[in-house]
Amino acid sequence: MKTHSDLNEICCPEFDPLPWDDKIFNWENKRFIKDKVFTIFYMPMNFGQVMKRLDQKVSAAGATMPECLCLSDHTSKWNMNLYLAVDKEVPDAENIVLSGKFYSKVYEGPFRDTEKWCKDYDKVALNKGYTINKCYLWYTTCPKCAKKYGKNYVVIVGKVE
Repeated sequence: MKTHSDLNEICCPEFDPLPWDDKIFNWENKRFIKDKVFTIFYMPMNFGQVMKRLDQKVSAAGATMPECLCLSDHTSKWNMNLYLAVDKEVPDAENIVLSGKFYSKVYEGPFRDTEKWCKDYDKVALNKGYTINKCYLWYTTCPKCAKKYGKNYVVIVGKVE
């Protein structure tokens, strides 16, 4: 049986897809901290632990996470790199910057549709005349919060060359 506090617990802010759907962003030295998630056939195993570790580093540094932007880069069936946007350098973290032109498109539905979304993204980008160099996925909410909000938004963000 769930308690009232369980039902009201929210760890992820509600996501507004409008500012991110079918948009171009020009990032100049946009700050991120990087960490790795262990995956089994692309399924994250320790995502929550890694996010807690990143959050602790951000909090200890007195930094913030603009837009709660966290980009995922699936480098293999066994690894996913996370890039958490921050507003300043964070000690004891791998600090990186991303610069360039990025195209984003929002999708909604179950994670099993990721392959379908990626194919659609590639087609839409091509029709717009974009050559995408590198793609990231932004899982905007955890499964618990997605269920609470009734929407599971995922944003594909690709670097345009």
